[in-house]
Amino acid sequence: MDYAHQQLKREKVFRDPVHNYVYVKYQVILDLINTSEFQRLRRVHQLGTTSLIFHGAEHSRFSHSVGVYEIARRIIESFQKNFPSKHPGDGLWDDSEKMVALCAALLHDVGHGAYSHTFEHIFGTNHEQITQAIITSPTTEINQVLRRVSPDFPEKVASVINKTYPNKQVVEMISSQLDADRMDYLLRDAYNTGVKYGTFDLSRILEVMRPYQDGICFEMNGMHAVEDYIVSRFQMYQQVYFHPVSRSMEVILNRLLKRAKLIFSSEVQSDQQTPYLLLPFFKGDFNLDDYLQLDDGVLNTYFIHWKRYPDDILSNLASRFIDRKPLKSVKYDKTTVDLLPRLREIIEQSGFNPDYYTATDNSFDLPYDAYQADKKQIHLMQEDGTLVSLSSVSPLVRAISDKQTGDNRFFFPREILKPDENVDLFQPEYDEFNRHIRNDKLIK
Repeated sequence: MDYAHQQLKREKVFRDPVHNYVYVKYQVILDLINTSEFQRLRRVHQLGTTSLIFHGAEHSRFSHSVGVYEIARRIIESFQKNFPSKHPGDGLWDDSEKMVALCAALLHDVGHGAYSHTFEHIFGTNHEQITQAIITSPTTEINQVLRRVSPDFPEKVASVINKTYPNKQVVEMISSQLDADRMDYLLRDAYNTGVKYGTFDLSRILEVMRPYQDGICFEMNGMHAVEDYIVSRFQMYQQVYFHPVSRSMEVILNRLLKRAKLIFSSEVQSDQQTPYLLLPFFKGDFNLDDYLQLDDGVLNTYFIHWKRYPDDILSNLASRFIDRKPLKSVKYDKTTVDLLPRLREIIEQSGFNPDYYTATDNSFDLPYDAYQADKKQIHLMQEDGTLVSLSSVSPLVRAISDKQTGDNRFFFPREILKPDENVDLFQPEYDEFNRHIRNDKLIK
């Protein structure tokens, strides 16, 4: 038997809190899991700074990745059982696509880095591009495993991540408005954060999911299960992903890396506080191996060292991040945005550099935007085989389609709200600042 379909002597299972078991019966899948690049994902938190707010959210990119693989495996099993292709071009499931789909599902997040999204903003990295580089670079263990399937197999898997793979069913299984990736992270994040509204009926959705000529759709009698998923996603974004304290810790992390980049990109000191593994990124000259050496633990170790660094801003920001001392924030809108320059002045007068201790951030999310150019609508198949968009037949989804929900926030040191009782030099400024805050909002 060729390597692509070589089965283990006994099916291997991974115990999983969300799916109960993750089943692996192919050697290539187990070999990919055992690569150093995939094992690195154990050391990268799935939710970044959110674990500092929801203390159970310690789960990793590793657990999410194997979860996405398991959902994809179940989808493929259902498609092959209920919708097997009879002849080429009939729009049903061609099981020869199974291995590329399973490998893409497993590896879709392998390029995520330490504190992924914040790190990307500072250093201009792109986890999807790095995922494709890990898959296609001859220097990686993952590439060596994939090449054993066929010389062009790594490029096939990478093209699924890149959404250029010719079979749209495979692409949409991994990346669409309702895919294996989103379904796993919603359920896994809800489980680990302890919230209940992020859950939905996965089994029912998989039951009504089906392939068609241009991708994946859902049977009409499963509309309510799909609605439930959309509402769950909406709630998770509002209550977990855009939690104001999590956003505050991201601001501190952003400013901490920004300050470190300024300090260490010029002169290099030879001591334990010098972030040797970060220097290539500070200098804008890094390679794939440099990237793969980083994980959350590496960054946290540097942050601990920087708590004692002679630069006051760097040491203070490091302490705020490691010891979980978030910035305070308030909502503002177009009627109060003109207050921000004066508030920054007050903060600067109070001894805080506004470049590092203030920020603005918004949390607007489109839970179901049927009209984004890069987003394809969720389609339902009627009894006669015709398709309708979910938003056209669901009043519930239509009610939240294209609606921007979220807030704009201004972040600042919480010390401004409660200054030291022994310091009254700037008391008038403190009083002025506090007069503009009521019920978590800026007011005139």
